[in-house]
Amino acid sequence: MKEKIKIYTGGGDHGMTSLVGGVRVSKTHPRLEAYGTIDELNSFIGLLLVEIDGTRMATLLQTLQQDLFTLSAYLATDTEKTTLKPNSLITAEHIRTLEQSIDALDGELPALREFILPQGCRSAALAHVSRTVCRRAERAIYRLNESFPVDESVLIYINRLSDLLFVIARYELFINRIDQKTWSKV
Repeated sequence: MKEKIKIYTGGGDHGMTSLVGGVRVSKTHPRLEAYGTIDELNSFIGLLLVEIDGTRMATLLQTLQQDLFTLSAYLATDTEKTTLKPNSLITAEHIRTLEQSIDALDGELPALREFILPQGCRSAALAHVSRTVCRRAERAIYRLNESFPVDESVLIYINRLSDLLFVIARYELFINRIDQKTWSKV
């Protein structure tokens, strides 16, 4: 029987933590900001998951959660000091899956002609919150990229993911027969 993993180690009690491979860095390191924001995004997607109906959307959201763990593992690895594990790679296939999901869901929606407000029903609002956290994660990843090169697939993936979350929000309104509220330009 496997030994139970201890929840606390005390290793981070003084503002330092370990990356994948054991490299120690400050808890204020841009790498932690990036993967910490991805963790927050994953949690919001989990909350969205409990609010939605339907196997199709549940399967998609669970896939996104798996992808975000892969992305976190990538971001938590200093590739200059530690060999990246193969299961920590975001690939062209991950991006293609996002794009196919965007196209499939968007294909069922009416044309978008105006800016919409992030509201309508709980699932749509949670998708919008997830989208905005995703955009914050994207900014954190680009800040990381300024000092520590980030693979282009990661940059593309996170950009597509926010697009998908926007489409999911619109889709949730559509299937719940709730009109999109638009921005009133004054």
